[in-house]
Amino acid sequence: MPQSRFPRRIGTWPAVGLTVAVLVVANLVMHRWSGPIGVLTAVVVSALLLGVLRWAGGTRADAGLAPGTLARGARWALALAGVVAVVYLAGALLPPTRTLFEDRRYEGMSAGGLLLRVLVTVPVGTVLVEEVAFRGVLYGLVDRARGAVWATTVSSLLFGLWHVLPSLHLATAKPALTAVFGDSAVGAGLAVAGAVLFTAAAGVLFCELRRRSGSLLAPMGLHWAVNAFGYVAGFLLR
Repeated sequence: MPQSRFPRRIGTWPAVGLTVAVLVVANLVMHRWSGPIGVLTAVVVSALLLGVLRWAGGTRADAGLAPGTLARGARWALALAGVVAVVYLAGALLPPTRTLFEDRRYEGMSAGGLLLRVLVTVPVGTVLVEEVAFRGVLYGLVDRARGAVWATTVSSLLFGLWHVLPSLHLATAKPALTAVFGDSAVGAGLAVAGAVLFTAAAGVLFCELRRRSGSLLAPMGLHWAVNAFGYVAGFLLR
């Protein structure tokens, strides 16, 4: 009997372990090198993780990318982006909440740099890889084995830990957080812990959007809007 061209499928938990290993390497690379290398890494990692899901016997539906759900997911994405735009606009205009959007990292940014972040870096370098990894592959793998509650828990906890490195200088970058945590090492650690908890909680919301819509596009739309409109607000309030 001739050998199959495809390797034998791996189990769910080995696939989860392989996914986590790939994400650890990707996190280190993307923290060390931003710009084009970071974006390219995001694309490669997204494709690689979808390959891991398929190797474990997963389908496009498991990743939230079934063709029949894309239109509904796009409608969810547009509606959620509209809500975020209204909330951010109100928050940036009202004096009590305006400082929440101020960020020293935007002080030297040009309009072209802003467009690059909003249209390339955020949707490809951040949203694509994070949604494919956490709400697509990890969620899909664990959901098949243990159900939505386990999938949400595993995905969200790992999503929170994914943000440890990006949060290392958060306390000093945002004036509103500096006022709370200060600029000491202890304050920086507390800010990182807060960011991990916050993003883990956001991961629960993203997973629920994925579950309810049946499409990865819904959390992708909200994720892009939160990040991209945050850049716009921070840029305008420099």
